[in-house]
Amino acid sequence: MRVVSGTYKSRRINVPANLPVRPTTDFAKESLFNILNNRIDFEETSVLDLFAGTGSISLEFISRGAKDVFCVDVNFRCIKFIKKIIEEFKLENLHPVNKNVFLYLNYCKNKFDIIFADPPYDMKGVETIPKIVFSKNILNKNGWLIVEHSSKINFSQHQHFRELRKYGKVNFSLFYFE
Repeated sequence: MRVVSGTYKSRRINVPANLPVRPTTDFAKESLFNILNNRIDFEETSVLDLFAGTGSISLEFISRGAKDVFCVDVNFRCIKFIKKIIEEFKLENLHPVNKNVFLYLNYCKNKFDIIFADPPYDMKGVETIPKIVFSKNILNKNGWLIVEHSSKINFSQHQHFRELRKYGKVNFSLFYFE
């Protein structure tokens, strides 16, 4: 795994083999951030990374200047690995949270400019993520929700859906809150 751009560009991160994750491919990650570069000023942006896994997406946002990134994952080993990255990179604005994402969303009081969700593709309830995020009012005005998912899910009927981007088996649905 590597950081695609920004302050930590080209830094490699060795992910332990025992983490139960499916990291976003470097190709898909680079493509997504190329799209976001044209829409978002990363400076002073607050980000929520749901189902953070290795923290790859969180670190990409930090590398590009995000003010604060909260990353949530239920797996303690994933959070432990993210804490190791925080130490290695000496980060103060990356905040790991060891909690079930759906429980976290129910109690979250913070608001974010960008919310990225990369749930396991076969997880039950993936299709409810946009509804929960928008009903909880945790996305700032002019904010983006990005959900990574399999081709079996179609969010195009959601009122805030803007577009679908496909990169191999990786699908990103982008939602915008005006």
